[in-house]
Amino acid sequence: MSDAETAAELMMDFARRTGLVGDLPPRRYLWTDAFAVCNFLGLARATGDERYRRLALALVEQVHQVLGRHRDDDPRQGWISGLAEKAGGEHPTRGGLRIGKGLPEREPGATFRERQEWDRDGQYFHYLTRWMHALDQVSRDTGDARYNVWARELDATAYSAFSYLPDADQAPRMYWKMSIDLSRPLVLSMGQHDPLDGYITTLQLRATRSARFPTSTGPDLAGEVTAYRDMALAGQWVSPDPLGIGGLLADAYRVAQLTASGAVKDGALLERLLLAALNGLHSYVRSGELEETADYRLAFRELGLAIGLAAVRQLAEGEYELEKPVADRLESLRAFVPLGEAIEAFWREPGNRQSAAWSGHRDISEVMLATRLVPEGFLALR
Repeated sequence: MSDAETAAELMMDFARRTGLVGDLPPRRYLWTDAFAVCNFLGLARATGDERYRRLALALVEQVHQVLGRHRDDDPRQGWISGLAEKAGGEHPTRGGLRIGKGLPEREPGATFRERQEWDRDGQYFHYLTRWMHALDQVSRDTGDARYNVWARELDATAYSAFSYLPDADQAPRMYWKMSIDLSRPLVLSMGQHDPLDGYITTLQLRATRSARFPTSTGPDLAGEVTAYRDMALAGQWVSPDPLGIGGLLADAYRVAQLTASGAVKDGALLERLLLAALNGLHSYVRSGELEETADYRLAFRELGLAIGLAAVRQLAEGEYELEKPVADRLESLRAFVPLGEAIEAFWREPGNRQSAAWSGHRDISEVMLATRLVPEGFLALR
């Protein structure tokens, strides 16, 4: 089977299993669904079959109807933004979007239990930026400005809710997790790459509006992009986490594309992204995690790295004018491209997908494997 055929099979199984098609009730999860939207767009381009583009649009609608509203087990009803029904439908991201976790959010005053918090609902900033990217990709693909407007509205809401000043004389920071209605933080620490995600995604959203929809409504995000930049550039980006490394590499490819279009003029940003990813890769390879059996490996985290290494390949093969320091970093990273191929091959092997570690995260693992197989919908800013 070709890569596109395998990806299509994975995505259609996911669509049936999670209630996007068929009779099962919808089961939505924001991170996975963001990748899924991009995958359906990529499959439409790869195959010419418009059915996949329709599925991408249907998934956007279903995510907003499910994760833009309060949970069925919550006494609160309606849009989490608090908007009336019609206004909420016109601005479905203005209150943010729930994660989609199985347990309700921790109640005010309840004891914080770290392991249980992973299974509780709320809002994650890095999930919201993934959804902003997916919406923007839909706008770029379809020429419909609404999705970019919704992404910018989500951006403005997320920045306002997640960022804060610890003290008047301290730099701004961001909470890692907020309550469903964005009224209170649930986890006070800041995600290592959250400001960076916000910065690059906001650059992308503003570039799309400027180039394609200059008369569209919605937030301009000029203040947000400056604040994200200041927080991001003050941070440390090197991480041994494969998912984090993959995110840096995908971000680097986004920055290269935005730079080529004239939307980004910070030449040092791309080099710093590549250097951080390179340092993280050296650390990750030394860890020996890839030598474990499937039972002790988390596929979706490894596949995040494999997707990032697909971005390295596309950046290296593209016609980009790169300064020598950037070209040197990229050449060093190209040596790791076979690692992405090895990760892909490992998880394409049916026997390795029988492990409890795979089945426990089946939706996200299968969708991210499909992204690795057909990465254009996620990686290419068309």
